[in-house]
Amino acid sequence: MKLVIINYGAGNIKSLQFAFKRLGVEAILSNDTETIKKADKVIFPGVGEASSAMKKLKETGLHKLIPTLKQPVLGICLGMQLMCNYTEEGQTEGLGIFDVDVLKFDSTLVKVPQIGWNTITNLKSELFQQVSEHSFMYLVHSYYAPISTETISTSEYQIQYSSALQKDNFYGVQFHPEKSSNDGEQLLKNFLNL
Repeated sequence: MKLVIINYGAGNIKSLQFAFKRLGVEAILSNDTETIKKADKVIFPGVGEASSAMKKLKETGLHKLIPTLKQPVLGICLGMQLMCNYTEEGQTEGLGIFDVDVLKFDSTLVKVPQIGWNTITNLKSELFQQVSEHSFMYLVHSYYAPISTETISTSEYQIQYSSALQKDNFYGVQFHPEKSSNDGEQLLKNFLNL
């Protein structure tokens, strides 16, 4: 299997590589459009700030490539948020894959960012096979995707929000499966098996 992690300078790449290595898959890091197009599966990671991450995608033309991919694509954390229409972080236009705008948590109501373990519920996708309701996943984020028709799991922090989204071959998770123990590993395994 050819697994490519899109390398555009937006964090959490090494821990993802190690997580896939534990599952017996060598992930290739690349920002080359042909390499990404030919992959069986694509991971779109992201840690950092939305507008600068989008700028990096535009510099390499990846902002045009990603929405056209036909194989399973998994966006993680900021990767998922950039797959949405828009994010309030840096007033950034997203890739428009998921039809939702990303909003900031209200820091007058909760501590921002949300850092640590939170449960995922209302699981609706083959991505969550053998992952149980109320599993704990590890999150670090100040922005969230509201509930929409593309929501495939929810979490609660100030309000209920989408902790995962799916549209066609595109999947997005707000949490870090590579840092989320056995359940996170199971989710990555499920993605490889899609």
